[in-house]
Amino acid sequence: MPKRVDHDERRRRIAEALWRIASTRGLEGASLRDVAAEAGISLGQLQHYFRSKGDMLVFALEHVNELAARRVRARVEASATAPSPRVILRESVAEMLPLDDESRSGNLVQVAYFLQAVHDERLREHAKEGVPLLRALFADQIRRAMAEGQIAPDRDPDTEATLLICLVDGLTSYTLLDVHSPAEALALADAHLDRLFTP
Repeated sequence: MPKRVDHDERRRRIAEALWRIASTRGLEGASLRDVAAEAGISLGQLQHYFRSKGDMLVFALEHVNELAARRVRARVEASATAPSPRVILRESVAEMLPLDDESRSGNLVQVAYFLQAVHDERLREHAKEGVPLLRALFADQIRRAMAEGQIAPDRDPDTEATLLICLVDGLTSYTLLDVHSPAEALALADAHLDRLFTP
């Protein structure tokens, strides 16, 4: 009887192999053959799931983002009380920063993906899709906090959401370069939230 293959599990294995390669040496030199070898499968098996490196990159990035979203939900749900806008924003920011080995690897994959997307229109369009969603999530929490009197009413939620995303991107870059430690990056993000959440 032929062995049943869990196709979703195999795709995840391929994505994780790609992350390991990207987090240690970037994506520029990573061929489909390299990823297949890292995943412990043949090149033919990999090509059954992904016809091109671009297809594989898109799947890997979506998988990274899905795992990050799950971790944010778990952090927020672990809160003893109903999550406030501040808790949701803080846990989202903490998940976006490279604070441990797993999130550092995920961020290195995203950096490698970003470098590819700068020169690849298809990847660039895909990479840009998530930005408005994240900005909308942050802006909604800021509006909620303003309605509850936690943030000054003269703030613009969309601008503040964009600034928060930019801050996290900058802190991520400097943490990956070891300019800031993970603890320092999180403390700086907290300081920004402290200023934002001043009625």
